[in-house]
Amino acid sequence: MTKSTKWFLAILALLAIVVVGFSILLMALVADLPSRTEVVTYGSGEKIAVIEVIGIIYDSEEVVRQIKDRRSDESIRAILLRIDSPGGGVVASQEIYEEVRKTRDEGKPVVVSMGSLAASGGYYIACGATRLVANRGTLTGSIGVIGEFLQLRDALNKLGIDVRTIKSGRLKDAGSAVRDMTREDEQYFQQIMDDVHRQFIDVVERERDFTHEKILEVSDGRVFTGEQAVEIGLVDTLGTFEDAVTIAAGLVGIEGEPALVRERRRHGWLERAFGEAVETVAGLKRELMDRPILSFRFVGPS
Repeated sequence: MTKSTKWFLAILALLAIVVVGFSILLMALVADLPSRTEVVTYGSGEKIAVIEVIGIIYDSEEVVRQIKDRRSDESIRAILLRIDSPGGGVVASQEIYEEVRKTRDEGKPVVVSMGSLAASGGYYIACGATRLVANRGTLTGSIGVIGEFLQLRDALNKLGIDVRTIKSGRLKDAGSAVRDMTREDEQYFQQIMDDVHRQFIDVVERERDFTHEKILEVSDGRVFTGEQAVEIGLVDTLGTFEDAVTIAAGLVGIEGEPALVRERRRHGWLERAFGEAVETVAGLKRELMDRPILSFRFVGPS
């Protein structure tokens, strides 16, 4: 073996070690992100649980778990759901809504406090609550559904990459990123979108006691300010987070200042060490791998 060959193999081995090491670190960062939580209580009065729905809704598991835990806890008199979200996955939003509605119907009040944005799936979830509270400048509504389909055919052709698809069923590969979407594909997905949109409309019509004609007027995907939403009837009242606490306390007859119960994340060591880098990696993973095909999501700036 020549000296140059040995150097080449040594460099190749070093690069392989670096790639493997980086991959392991990346996997560890992402795996370490879902940190364990602990329940903390602020104040000494009767308890109101605060549960947050923040950012894009990718899944429902964590929020549903918290709602179920607080619903079964007899020391918790009411739940305050803080929503600051553009919405997200259709099914995840529906699952959280069902738990909110179930909690309300079983007699434990749920008050929604809307932050800067409680749109689309965020609003869908809110509809299951006992009382909806928005700030004046909150953006809410956005009653609609969206699906985004990545198209890679032209880019792959430029790279000289060809993909052959073998299928049974005319529409089996509808929406594929490696071929152009046909008119039949578009009609097929539009029918799905329309049906899911109808499901959203049905929930708002029932929960907000709208006539069918009225809900159709406001279900074109628009967002509304908090003031507009109250006037239309999408939201019950204007108020801050603290106002929502007072409303929740009043619904269950808590006298004095209530104690607020929250879950607090206990960060893993990698998250503490790398901070924003971990969140960035996890965010990229969610956007690339976990993003749902159908979304109740406001696509404007958030």
